[in-house]
Amino acid sequence: MSSFEFYLPPVPEVVWNVPMAGDTRFTWEYQDGRDTLLNLYQKGKSKQWDAAERIDWDLPVDPVDPAGLPEEFNPIFGSRVWDRMTKKERDEFTRHQGAWLFSQFLHGEQGALNVSARIVQSVPDLDSKFYAATQTMDEARHVELYGKFVHEKIGMYYPINQDLAKLLAESLEDSRWDLPYLGMQVLIEGLALASFGLFRDVSTTPLVKQLLAYVMQDEARHVAFGRLSLKDYYAQLTEKEVAEREEFVVEGCYLLRDRFKAREVYEQLGLPLGECMDFVENSEMYQLYQSLLFSRIVPCVKDIGLWGGKIQAAYRDMGILDNAKTDLEALMRQDEEIADEVDRQRYEKEIAARKREVDDAISFGRTSAD
Repeated sequence: MSSFEFYLPPVPEVVWNVPMAGDTRFTWEYQDGRDTLLNLYQKGKSKQWDAAERIDWDLPVDPVDPAGLPEEFNPIFGSRVWDRMTKKERDEFTRHQGAWLFSQFLHGEQGALNVSARIVQSVPDLDSKFYAATQTMDEARHVELYGKFVHEKIGMYYPINQDLAKLLAESLEDSRWDLPYLGMQVLIEGLALASFGLFRDVSTTPLVKQLLAYVMQDEARHVAFGRLSLKDYYAQLTEKEVAEREEFVVEGCYLLRDRFKAREVYEQLGLPLGECMDFVENSEMYQLYQSLLFSRIVPCVKDIGLWGGKIQAAYRDMGILDNAKTDLEALMRQDEEIADEVDRQRYEKEIAARKREVDDAISFGRTSAD
């Protein structure tokens, strides 16, 4: 059954064509790879996993509340709009909010799939092409995973958020090879990594916790790829070139901030948009949520050398400047460790199940012989 039948509101059944500029770059240097990137490439190869087999798709999911979030995590919890809602209306809002969230995860992963393929073409270094190729496979797996989850477990799609669409288009349309890196690896992937981590930690749905843990293992490598590739390159740029990248980062961060306000849900349900947006933007929960979402982006932007006055002023305005003090390496290690633990538990269950099958077969054989 086509996905188009499950969209709210309906979307046109056409392909979104984003024009791209710039060169496809070939290199004839096959031996001069950087150890850090080649090691990341090796990890990217060895950490591949199959979404069809590794995820326990038989685990149940409540389509009304797919992530199983606490009620107070709802963006308009405590507002006059929320207090006036009936139980049925609150359930409907929660269902739409969950469908919107996982739809944006899905669309973002398709964006990452296309941008990582673009990086393979445009980046001048072979070691970067190697790693970007493994990321392209990762992103295909993530699209597969989120597509299956939204379709089979929720049964409702929302169109791509226009702030996310604008940042994706700007990352692809620019002819400079580093802009797809900056837009995707640092900004979009950085936000995705933080968002996945937040929902992994607060979700009470085992399937959601499992799939987010696996995806985050990949995303941590993708953000590291952006840092390694851009840090040395940006140290060589002129002040004017650095300023242009900082302008791109500032605009991109404001777009990402606005992306998670979920205006589309309020519009779809006919709720008072102005009142809901005003409550969301000024709530303590949203301020904390926003700070957590930028916990990976801010220290990464600083680390790659884009830390001029305009960026710091924008981060101060958004209330996220203190994230510059975050230990990004520790967060990345934590994400990988959690994914490894989920992996270990999953394999232990598989091994135990196989052992039971063998024991049952032996026991049946003995009974038959008797």
